[in-house]
Amino acid sequence: MDYLAILQILDSTIRLATPLLLACLAGLYSERAGIFDIGLEGKMLAAAFFSAAVAYTSGNAWVGMMAGIGASLVLSAVHGIASITFRGNQLISGVAINFLAAGLTVVVSQSWFAQGGRTPQLSGDGRFNPIVWPGAVERTRDIMQADPGQQLYSELISGHTSLVYIALLIVPLTWWVLFRTRFGLRLRAVGENPAAVDTAGVSVVGLRFAAVAIAGVLCGIAGAYLATALQAGFTKDMTAGRGYIALAALIFAKWRPWYALGATMLFGFLQAVALRPDMIEGTLGWDVQIQLLDALPYILTVIILAGFVGKAIPPRAGGEPYVKER
Repeated sequence: MDYLAILQILDSTIRLATPLLLACLAGLYSERAGIFDIGLEGKMLAAAFFSAAVAYTSGNAWVGMMAGIGASLVLSAVHGIASITFRGNQLISGVAINFLAAGLTVVVSQSWFAQGGRTPQLSGDGRFNPIVWPGAVERTRDIMQADPGQQLYSELISGHTSLVYIALLIVPLTWWVLFRTRFGLRLRAVGENPAAVDTAGVSVVGLRFAAVAIAGVLCGIAGAYLATALQAGFTKDMTAGRGYIALAALIFAKWRPWYALGATMLFGFLQAVALRPDMIEGTLGWDVQIQLLDALPYILTVIILAGFVGKAIPPRAGGEPYVKER
């Protein structure tokens, strides 16, 4: 495997890891506040549909993304009301959201566009296009003839959509918010000891709803990225379990932002490798089954959930509704 081929796989890794990273950070905010969110998958799926539908009708990908965020926030509000206001089971609420989104997106899509649960293909300003940085080489032939530093710059750093760069910037922003601000301190405290936060005169309900809302925004961006950047439209069940993979990555990352970046990049790398089986066969000399490569991210998810759930310690008040003492 040559240098350029490695850069191409790493480039695909970043693209494929972006929705996982956004969903993982969404779960991080929610679970740090004590609210388990199994509904990441459903919120991403709803956001993907509405962002694609509105981007197609408006011809503007940014407007589509706002619509996707709005749809995700609606489902986040449902989850918050069910699990915070009415103190319902958080896992059941999340699973219900996943089922609701899976069915509703197909029904509404068929009703609006009559294309078998798909939206029409997006083009032009209706989707997010790659940003070519100054001095980067665009044509494949020119990249092959460029020096290694130019290849690295053109293939790996330049050429991503704006949402990729936004997702990467959200990682240090999340670290700063959680560990360097008063809001982050209170958010983490709510996930560990909500009674102490309540005693200090801070609203536990308000903080938890804020965390759920932030998770909704991030899931909305993740869904919009899937439908208007990574692909050019919505297709049925296009999230393909990414919400569950993000949850596994969150456990693997032990609820820390920088670790979340590394964990999601690992899953993105496995997905990128699955798209280039010829490189694996050429490098290792193995006859690799494509189905096995496609299953690698999901196999790793099962391994992480089976091997790390007992070792990774979640927030102590996670999954438990808070009942104020009178």
